[in-house]
Amino acid sequence: MNVNRKRVGIVGARGHAGAELIKLVAAHPALELAFVSSRELDGQRVDAQVAEYVGELRYSAPAHEALPQLGADVVVLALPNGKAAPCVEAFDRAGVDPLIVDLSADYRFDERWYYGLPELTRGRWRGQRRISNPGCYATAMQLSIAPLKDVLAAPPVCFGVSGYSGAGTTPSDKNDPDKLRDNLMPYALTGHLHEKEASRHLGVPVEFMPHVAPHFRGLTVTTNLYLAHKMTREEVMARFRGAYGDEPLVRVVDDAPWVSRIAHRHHVEIGGFPVSVDGKRVVIVATLDNLLKGAATQVMQNINRAIGVDETTAIPLERGVSDKG
Repeated sequence: MNVNRKRVGIVGARGHAGAELIKLVAAHPALELAFVSSRELDGQRVDAQVAEYVGELRYSAPAHEALPQLGADVVVLALPNGKAAPCVEAFDRAGVDPLIVDLSADYRFDERWYYGLPELTRGRWRGQRRISNPGCYATAMQLSIAPLKDVLAAPPVCFGVSGYSGAGTTPSDKNDPDKLRDNLMPYALTGHLHEKEASRHLGVPVEFMPHVAPHFRGLTVTTNLYLAHKMTREEVMARFRGAYGDEPLVRVVDDAPWVSRIAHRHHVEIGGFPVSVDGKRVVIVATLDNLLKGAATQVMQNINRAIGVDETTAIPLERGVSDKG
């Protein structure tokens, strides 16, 4: 053990995002794994499941009450929605205060927790020890809408399509490859949790219609925006370049991005920008890997900032890629 490194514990590491996070921690110069919990994988070696990890650590299944005694400086909760509170309460009862990053939606509406979408909320971080990681769709929607939020004439309407890894590992119609084959499965067409999340944090009502497709990873959100006054495509793009030009994990591209090109990549691509003849409607297309920038990569951004290292430490960046405009 390197005593200078922060020790990371992952609760619920069996899931797809948990595995991606293990890979990022394994490559990090200032982090090491303290424990990874999974009831299904209890006792198995981590390197048997995640080849990028080198070490002898095994999955474990500690009770919630035991988590504070495991010596983690950083705890990531990668649990299904509704399961985080008992873990958080265990640390509170024990008087142990690690940095806690929650991947679920459980604290995204809690003012006591910092909402960690760095490109939009970086300036609001004040050293909070409790961080709520945004949802994958909610990340794409907010980044698509924020640069034009002040000129909207109507609620944004977002059409989303995600790979089935977004439905988690618990078997359901939404992650059954046989049922998804040659199919596009709509669900939660009003009131989706990410619709509420994006609306809350943008401060404008957002309408969202999600679908699941047969591919495994990566999502696309196509957002229709009605504008209060006429704008040209160049003016719209200038707003997005101004907002994200210095962001290493956001790419503003000329054409509408393809979801097949974002898999296994850590950034968001935002493009398209067709403007209607009257200049009062524009369509924005955003793609991201739901397991990376939509989950594990964003966790790592938040951890990096909290421990005082560069925000992109251990996050693979593709240098020198720019838009065509």
